[in-house]
Amino acid sequence: MKQSLNKAAGHVPVLTPKQDKKRWNMKRNYPLHIMLIPAVIFTLVFAYVPLLGIVMAFQDFKPWLGFSNSPWIGWSNFEFMFERQDSKQVIMNTLVISAAKIVAGLIAPITFALLLNEIRQVGFKRTLQTLVYLPHFMSWVILGGILIDVLSPQGGLLNRFITSAFGIEPIFFLGDGDWFRVTIILSDIWKEFGFSTIVFLAALSSVNPSLYEAAEIDGAGRWKQTLHVTLPAIMPITIVVGTLSLGNILNAGFDQIFNLYNPLVYDKGDIIDTFVYRVAILSGEMSFGTAVGLFKSVIAFILILTSYRLAYKYANYRIF
Repeated sequence: MKQSLNKAAGHVPVLTPKQDKKRWNMKRNYPLHIMLIPAVIFTLVFAYVPLLGIVMAFQDFKPWLGFSNSPWIGWSNFEFMFERQDSKQVIMNTLVISAAKIVAGLIAPITFALLLNEIRQVGFKRTLQTLVYLPHFMSWVILGGILIDVLSPQGGLLNRFITSAFGIEPIFFLGDGDWFRVTIILSDIWKEFGFSTIVFLAALSSVNPSLYEAAEIDGAGRWKQTLHVTLPAIMPITIVVGTLSLGNILNAGFDQIFNLYNPLVYDKGDIIDTFVYRVAILSGEMSFGTAVGLFKSVIAFILILTSYRLAYKYANYRIF
């Protein structure tokens, strides 16, 4: 009523300090909001509009009939997914490879961070950090070509070394299923452990130096200090990284495996993402491929929610 009388009398409404501050913030940040528009459009077009294609999982989709005219078959694609033997094998491969990557992806950077933290020569320490970070910034297209040449049984660098040093036959690292899994896991660790070390180095830098001084006075050596001071201090961030990794348990690394695998290792190296690519894109079974992808997305969503809950419960970590 008062505002209506002010308007009728020609008075300019007086803003409260809170409203004035909000308007000032909007004026100050409007260029940032404008810069955000292309990213929002890009996300809508490439992340949300394609979600309409989920209906293919419940149809016998035919491209010439489209979404509206393709026959609906309900849950048949999902039932067929669990009946196919190769689907079960693909899920198992994904879980094995992904779980091994998560475990090794925690052990390797923590170990390297502890060792790097003991180096006192700053120049050597920074040089070593830079060298181990570099593979992270290289794509698997490049690294895949390098690994194929290095691991080749016909004159590959590693096989030539094995043959000359130990006198054994060349190993087909990328053609034998068991060796392929080992190669995938170790090459992923080599590529990513340097960059993952950053998190643990930051955690180590926040450890109170007085704790080490107290431990040294009590007669603890470097090993005892690491065991009773360093590891407990970085345990919260370790729990956070480990639990959040659970959300990626079904992401075993499409780029890496796609650039390294071949039909000889499908039984041990084929994962959900590469399976969907071959079935949906190459074989044309779009409905079945969509059903497999939707199944993976739902499970991954549940795991992400669970991992954030665990991170909040055991490490008091939360985003919102």
